[in-house]
Amino acid sequence: MTATPMTIDVPLLVVIAGPTAVGKTSIGIQLASHFSSEIISADSRQFFREMKIGTAAPGDAELEAVPHHFVRHLSVHDAYNVSRYESDVLALLEKLFVSYPVVFMVGGSGLYIDAVCHGIDLLPDPDAGTRKELKELLATSGIGALREELMRADPVYAAVVDASNPARLIRALEVCRTTGVPYSSFRTNQPKKRPFRILKLGFGLQREVLNARINARVDAMMENGLYGEALALYPLKHLNSLNTVGYRELFDHFEGLTSLEFAVEKIKTNTRRYAKRQLTWFGKDPQVHWSGPGEIRACIDLINTASAEGDIRSIPPQGRTRPW
Repeated sequence: MTATPMTIDVPLLVVIAGPTAVGKTSIGIQLASHFSSEIISADSRQFFREMKIGTAAPGDAELEAVPHHFVRHLSVHDAYNVSRYESDVLALLEKLFVSYPVVFMVGGSGLYIDAVCHGIDLLPDPDAGTRKELKELLATSGIGALREELMRADPVYAAVVDASNPARLIRALEVCRTTGVPYSSFRTNQPKKRPFRILKLGFGLQREVLNARINARVDAMMENGLYGEALALYPLKHLNSLNTVGYRELFDHFEGLTSLEFAVEKIKTNTRRYAKRQLTWFGKDPQVHWSGPGEIRACIDLINTASAEGDIRSIPPQGRTRPW
């Protein structure tokens, strides 16, 4: 069933967010099909064409069902970051909104979603020499050395950063070392004005259900060839794009550090932890309207309401007491 074409004064970006394995791809296709629209991926792991299986990227049939953007459009060798994503998506939205009053953004990369919705602060360009030094520090002294330096250089950011993410730590320390100014001083957190309205739909499941889906999906990935995909990428394990769940665990196995059974269980554990962090990120956003994956009809009604409203902020977020 498709919707009657809409005519609205200010276009609407509908964000479909939530943890991995909750079913965002299917939900996005259902909603985009209903509104005869297109999808922008906000899953930074699915950007890379060589990482199809381990990132659960949309398959060929799903890509044919609804036009997708920012899926498998890069190589793992390509340099890409959230700032470029912000500018690329904004440029694409300007074109898409000419034809579609409603466009969908689907994914679980909270930083990338926030960049499009609110903007990111302008930071100094990274210095190659400084980055090399920090990577060497990570390799020789471990992530703890990065944490300690950041705590000294910028305790404000050190208190909120994901301390298990070396890329975030290195980026902050690059700025601190290059400018002599705390990284947090560049983070003004002042949202940028956008020429479109935004409706955020969050999807979740009870934890035991989500965990079971994660475990089953990892098993399916292994059956569908994740081992071979990771083995082919093993010579490139030094690339930042491959420092992610589903690959680094198998890289350890290839190096003889773990058994295959342990590596697969570690993928499941780390994916569950990743899903928990995603829920925490999106759970802090008071503008997210939470639903279950089966509540498509209610989401369609909410999108129709948002399309008709002059100010989306007048629609109170729903479902804040859900058990996930």
